[in-house]
Amino acid sequence: MRLWTVHPGYLDAQGLTALWREALLAQAVLRGLTKGYRSHPQLLRFREQAEPLAAIAAYLRGIRSEADLRGYRFNGALIPGLPAPGLIVETEGQLALEWNHLKAKLALRNPERLAGLQGLLLPEPHPLFSIQPGASRDWEKAPAP
Repeated sequence: MRLWTVHPGYLDAQGLTALWREALLAQAVLRGLTKGYRSHPQLLRFREQAEPLAAIAAYLRGIRSEADLRGYRFNGALIPGLPAPGLIVETEGQLALEWNHLKAKLALRNPERLAGLQGLLLPEPHPLFSIQPGASRDWEKAPAP
């Protein structure tokens, strides 16, 4: 499961579709509807919120917004109509780590998309996140840059 801090607009079609599925799975986990993934570290920053389900719903809305821009049909009825929570604070280190991780993935499966991103040192975050100085998170499993 990868719930990217990186804005969904940087993902290729395969990555955006996978993110949608994984965020829906995260929503099911947070609702207590699964037996698996309940201890997945990617869920910690959502669980730490006052309203975890509102936070994951806002995250899903950000993904769906990008899908709409691309003309994809992601089912918005799967997102509960919960009020938007405040922003989740995330770190520059986490964003940078994920950016490098994404670029490595794109180098293998979509070099053309990666070429269009050259020169961008740090991407915009998903609209749910506010970026602050700091290192990558302790729960992160990807190798540090």
